[in-house]
Amino acid sequence: MDPILKNIETIMTGAIKEYLPEISFGDLEEGGKVYYMNGKNGTEFDWFVNEHLPSFMIFYNDKENLGAAKATVYFDGAVLLYLFDDNGKHMFKEEKTSLNVSESDLLKLAVYLRCNADDKRVWDSAIDLIGSDVDPDEAAVNEFLKNRKYYEPSIRRKEILGKLCVVSKKVTREGWKVGFMMREDPNDDEDSGWQFYAGDEDDAYLDDYKNIELCMVNSIAGIDPAIMNHIDSPVGARFVRVSSEEFEEDKSQKSHMEKWDNR
Repeated sequence: MDPILKNIETIMTGAIKEYLPEISFGDLEEGGKVYYMNGKNGTEFDWFVNEHLPSFMIFYNDKENLGAAKATVYFDGAVLLYLFDDNGKHMFKEEKTSLNVSESDLLKLAVYLRCNADDKRVWDSAIDLIGSDVDPDEAAVNEFLKNRKYYEPSIRRKEILGKLCVVSKKVTREGWKVGFMMREDPNDDEDSGWQFYAGDEDDAYLDDYKNIELCMVNSIAGIDPAIMNHIDSPVGARFVRVSSEEFEEDKSQKSHMEKWDNR
């Protein structure tokens, strides 16, 4: 087994022994084997977009098969570990630790996992079953890094979601969906430039600062997921809602105060 994978296994099983002493490894799936959960996003997506490897899991051995331990390994070696009791129904401990390895070694591990798991269509497998016949060389690492370009749209969307936006309290407090969205030049690195309105606010409403707030773009995406179809549009973009799930470009530069009943 790859030595870094072995180290991850040691961290996870050691945490179970320390924090879940009442659990025997016979209570765990396949005696406590560690699974590499690449089936959702895949290694490359999580590495480039989320800046970590897909999660590693140890499961309880019952019909619900919930997690007992989850480890997320970031590209700088940081490890975020979660422990679950009550047969996986309750997360009772979060612990931060790290691997004593370099970023280049973790990059090689990501390539190793892509080649030996994803490329072979081995999904959510125990790590001891991930073959080691492909040992990444410099060419394989360079190919992996070149593939970053395919994830640029997702990377941009994630960056935008983590920035601030201006939003009407009709959206955040009164239950309206976004009826008009526009993107202006951001004020600073923390600002996305996005503004979101219900669509029927008048000047008097907008002139009162108490009716407007700043929040994270991902909060508005949670309220109204339809905005995600346009969230990486450039500065100057303007969209008006035309149906419950669709926006169209505001080419006529019509006022966002034109009402669309989107409650």
